[in-house]
Amino acid sequence: MATESLAEAFRHTRAQLVDPETLVRAVASGRQKGRTVPQVGGRDVRRVELRYVDLKAGRHLQLTSFDETQAHTANFTAGEEAAGAVDALLDQPFGNWHVDTTTQTHQLRVTKKLEVMVHTTERDQPVVAERAHDREKPRLLAESDPVLVALGIADAHGRIKPTRQAKYRQVEEFLRLLDSSITDALDKGHLRRPTQDEPLRIVDLGCGNAYLTFAAQRYLTHVRALPVRVTGVDVKQQSADHNTGVAATLGIDADFVVGAIDGAVLPEPPDVVLALHACDTATDDALARAVGWGASLVLAAPCCHHDIASQLRAAPTPAPYALITRHGILRERFADTLTDALRAAILRLVGYRVDVVEFVGSEHTPRNTLLRATRTGSRGSEDAAQREYEHLVTTWAVTPRLADLLGVSGG
Repeated sequence: MATESLAEAFRHTRAQLVDPETLVRAVASGRQKGRTVPQVGGRDVRRVELRYVDLKAGRHLQLTSFDETQAHTANFTAGEEAAGAVDALLDQPFGNWHVDTTTQTHQLRVTKKLEVMVHTTERDQPVVAERAHDREKPRLLAESDPVLVALGIADAHGRIKPTRQAKYRQVEEFLRLLDSSITDALDKGHLRRPTQDEPLRIVDLGCGNAYLTFAAQRYLTHVRALPVRVTGVDVKQQSADHNTGVAATLGIDADFVVGAIDGAVLPEPPDVVLALHACDTATDDALARAVGWGASLVLAAPCCHHDIASQLRAAPTPAPYALITRHGILRERFADTLTDALRAAILRLVGYRVDVVEFVGSEHTPRNTLLRATRTGSRGSEDAAQREYEHLVTTWAVTPRLADLLGVSGG
């Protein structure tokens, strides 16, 4: 990693962004410390993506900006018009840039001293940029990928089986979230940069047949070129035996540990913890283990919320909220929301930045909420966050399992 002046780093970045032949994709995100929120077209934006597309009128730079609610797309003719759009973006106080070219990947982070930490990775082989305008969303793992065939998602001819389309969609959407989360954590210095000697350690708690374990390993190593070591944890010996056999078939160096989420023994603490569709308080067990390990990044998709739901049934509903719990279906949905809101609040209180996002479309699974937590070390205390949490648990007379596991007081 090298340190450059802001002017020098952005001079190199500009050259990459205005090159319509070699730019594959670029993402600007975050904001520089102490600066205002970046704006595009007069709107505050969280992220901007750039790529070149081929339209009937010729090659254009396509700029997609994301605010809090939606995406906005604009196209600029390659050349002076595109260069002007790039210059306007570089003038905005984005804190992070991720630039993929056909031969390299560049990650830039602007420090509070307005210096730029630059990390450049050479690709093993040049890639071809996708220039189609109305293309389908690019696949992170091709349908013919050996992992998908080995997992039974694709057939021997490399085609997704009709009955496994939903599973393939879940894998793809999970990889998009994992990819953006790792990129953001690396760019902001919240996740250590892996090396061949010290690969990124990823554990999948409650991995089952390890669809996501194998998909994450394949994508991060073969597409992102990141050294990783994956470990799957499941209570069933049968799962471990099956997954070990799949790993051997694929030539993947992976570990599979038999044990409960709250008691599995790992040789080293993981950097990234995955826990997708762990039922009820098993999600709390997974989050508590992640916090105990000091994991830098946690992705958890909860499944079932019986614990808080049963506590709501046992306690009188506080005024004036009786209508929320009068009907069973509404009470159960509220329990889901309350459970995950409390989990997010607790994680913030112990030093994590938390986002609650959609994992995959509800047409594929109703359990589509995902908690994404990044360890920043900034802990909540006797401040508004603590008071809000205490007020919530006191009002609804509930005791979150995660609070007990982590020793977080409230109410």
